[in-house]
Amino acid sequence: MAKKASDHIRYYENQGGPVIGTVSRNVIERDGLYFKDLDGSGEFKDFDDWRIPARERAEAYVKTLTTKEKIAQLFISDWRMGKYTDRFPDHKPQLDESGVLDDGEFHGKTIFGEQHLPGTTELIKEWFARHLILRDSPTPEDMTDWINQLHAVAEECEHFIPVQVVSNSRNENGEMIFGMNDAGGVFAAWPGTLGIAAAVRGDGPELLDDFADCIRREWDSVGMKKGYMYMADVLTDPRWQRSYGTFGEDPELVCRIFERIIPRIQGSRDGVSPDGVAMTVKHFPGGGARENGFDPHYRMGQWNVYQTEGSLEKYHIPGFQTAVDCHAASIMPYYAKPAAEKSRTQTDKKGQEMEMEPYGFAYNKPFIDGLLRKQMGFEGYINSDTGIVHNMSWGVELLDEPERIGFAVTHAGVDLISGLFDQKQGQEAYDRWKKDYYRDHPAPEGFSGEELVLTDESVDRAAVRTLTELFALGMFENPYRDPQNAAQVIGERSDWDHAMDAHRKSVVLLKNDGILPLTGEKLAGKKIYARCFNKKEEAAEAATSALREQLAEEAELTEDYREADLAILLLNPSSGEYFNATPGYLELDLCEDKKVCNVDDEGRPTKETHRETTLKDAGEIQAIAQAVHSRGGKVIANLNITLAWEVGNAEPFCDAFLAGFDTYVTATLDVIFGRFSPVGKLPVTLPRGDEVLTVDENGVCISPNDVPGYDKDLYMPDELKDENGKAYAYRDGAGNYYELDFGLRYYPGL
Repeated sequence: MAKKASDHIRYYENQGGPVIGTVSRNVIERDGLYFKDLDGSGEFKDFDDWRIPARERAEAYVKTLTTKEKIAQLFISDWRMGKYTDRFPDHKPQLDESGVLDDGEFHGKTIFGEQHLPGTTELIKEWFARHLILRDSPTPEDMTDWINQLHAVAEECEHFIPVQVVSNSRNENGEMIFGMNDAGGVFAAWPGTLGIAAAVRGDGPELLDDFADCIRREWDSVGMKKGYMYMADVLTDPRWQRSYGTFGEDPELVCRIFERIIPRIQGSRDGVSPDGVAMTVKHFPGGGARENGFDPHYRMGQWNVYQTEGSLEKYHIPGFQTAVDCHAASIMPYYAKPAAEKSRTQTDKKGQEMEMEPYGFAYNKPFIDGLLRKQMGFEGYINSDTGIVHNMSWGVELLDEPERIGFAVTHAGVDLISGLFDQKQGQEAYDRWKKDYYRDHPAPEGFSGEELVLTDESVDRAAVRTLTELFALGMFENPYRDPQNAAQVIGERSDWDHAMDAHRKSVVLLKNDGILPLTGEKLAGKKIYARCFNKKEEAAEAATSALREQLAEEAELTEDYREADLAILLLNPSSGEYFNATPGYLELDLCEDKKVCNVDDEGRPTKETHRETTLKDAGEIQAIAQAVHSRGGKVIANLNITLAWEVGNAEPFCDAFLAGFDTYVTATLDVIFGRFSPVGKLPVTLPRGDEVLTVDENGVCISPNDVPGYDKDLYMPDELKDENGKAYAYRDGAGNYYELDFGLRYYPGL
């Protein structure tokens, strides 16, 4: 495709029907209507007819595709844009004649394996790949041009299938983290999902309508019609590094949120629509049940542990059932596998004991085909998490790569495998079936040959499911979008205003001795010391400079806290990373250079120790408070909650204590200075301290990993409980527990 597709799109208007958009594809006229010639035959066929249901069209179209084309539909992986190469510093792009696509070969390694990839045009035309993950953060115009160009190249193939570009969520503020929120700053940025939950808990669910509508309009405007979002996982072990991507610890709230956002993002209560964006809800059957917080991106975290009877059904499944009931387009299983030996009895939807096969959930037939499909009624497609074939192949390490593909697709029922473009390995799995490979070759112990191959039936089933989504989204008719319109949609002021309103509503006031709000009278003649704390010194310095700039018009500033009448401290701690294990358990204390125990290969504590820092210069918080208090001053601190932090090293020294969730500093200051009255409520329970997260010599936590914070006291030992029967939640000097749904209010002028 030499020319720039965005400048050469032809449109055909159908009265009462969809617009047909094409760059080079033949258009058929019939019954006074226009239809795209999908198979290039020049003949009008059932799958060309947009009046026929999407599923029927997919079933008909699959029959025309070659085996190679269908196997290619099984895989999705990262792809690169021609103009954006920051993620690949050693790669030099070779732009095609349009100046949009990178047609240079790529050789390199990622966390998911080694890659030797062709240029974009070859990937689409020769490899027939149609599912790509975008992790770059381009302008709306560039993103639209790029996606349009992909479709235009796809139109030049014998069988036209549009290119589905997928991304992790892009509408939340926060640190850009691979695999979670890959991009930011272009689409309207709301608070983190924990902040959305805090705002909803405090102000009601109505803001979710604006949130969902914003996502649908913005994503659709650039032609990005699929999102890996959102997490239905319930936070039950606070040391899980992915906590910040959840909506908190309350299954009921997760259900309320999904009931509201899935139909509005997807465009319909019955599933996806042409102006909607398909959602992949993750990570079935709930990633929160982590064994002491270990993440399954690494070996130590490969187990889902259900220590309490019935916790799977009570806490972890409800959000996914709501997603199924709302016709979520696809669901992503987690890497982990269930730990039968470490778990109590779990039941399925029929009340029968759940079978705990020791395979990662993407390979786990009882959970995927049995529980999710047959009992919960899921009709969409299964999209594996990234890397199950090469890295996080928990429970199937004995299998080679073609066998893992066959076992996931044919045995468990996965329809789209995320990781690498494994067409060759997929073809090998298919060829083994055609040649009856396991008649002469023994299958690995514990597996049967028929489970480990791709068959015509399993390949067709998967292709029908993914194609059905593309048909329902209207992408066969018109996958193209206008770059200028995309820029206008994404620049829509009302969406950014709604997002800012949610930021303000996400702020939770945890403690206030009367100093807040900081009205003019309280500021008169006062000097403010402002400082940001971070795990990284450079980040803290940059944030402090920005904070002082924002405060310059509020009051007189001082750089010496010993001269201050007021101190405003913003605390932004960080701990661990979910791709790599820490030497011990993920640290939740606000600390610097804290001595903590290591863990062995089985996740049990050892006598060896190491040092952990979550907040550089954390000890200075007390020193600042003592100096300010000695002058009769007050200390105000805001904690950014990305994990359920232990706050005992900060809260006692503060006169006012607030929490945000990747909330804009401007929104926090609006609450501090009384321009907005706080309404947010905690979506998680903050643990009291290390004593309620202690792990014994057998690797068992004193507070069960599979139970949310609000219910952990049901299982805590009596000797840790106070006069109110509470042990787990942090309690401040005023007697308030920092538990689910807690949050104070005040009203300016009162």
